[in-house]
Amino acid sequence: MKRIFFRKGKKVFLRPVFKKDVPNFLVWFNDPEVTQWLSLTFPINEKEEEEWVENLQKRKPNDFVLMIETKDRKALGTIGLHKIFWQHRIAEIGIAIGEKKYWSKGYGTEATMLLLDYAFNTLDLRKVGLSVLDNNGRAYKCYSKCGFKVIGRRKEQFYKNGKHLDEIIMEVFKKDWQLIFKRKP
Repeated sequence: MKRIFFRKGKKVFLRPVFKKDVPNFLVWFNDPEVTQWLSLTFPINEKEEEEWVENLQKRKPNDFVLMIETKDRKALGTIGLHKIFWQHRIAEIGIAIGEKKYWSKGYGTEATMLLLDYAFNTLDLRKVGLSVLDNNGRAYKCYSKCGFKVIGRRKEQFYKNGKHLDEIIMEVFKKDWQLIFKRKP
């Protein structure tokens, strides 16, 4: 079958989300090791995920999600642009790598750079923001490599695994990201 993809990198492809992805979501987003880094609180079921996939189309043009796949078509996780405010040319990014064996190997960084390339050079957004829990050093390192800078902190914003965690707020401007993107081999 011919490969369907939206953006192509050296290690990953970004493609639309399909109904066939629901089994992956059920595994990833019910796994406490994965969800400890996300704002998800409750378990999800197949019906909820199927409805979520079916409703993705309705959320455009202000919100969209893509699958992250390896070259050998292994689905790793999701990435998306959310809360796109066209008038102000800003958005938020969210990413979740559900396949744990791919953590800390550059897949998330490349997927983030691919989506930022689309956000800045195709959609002409001027700024993209995100938030990360203060105990998620791996994600913080990824975002920093992609040009994101810390602009604030919400103290004890989330409660996970018996602890209150700070939410770190980060953003990257197009002009700053372009300097990093040009240095990438």
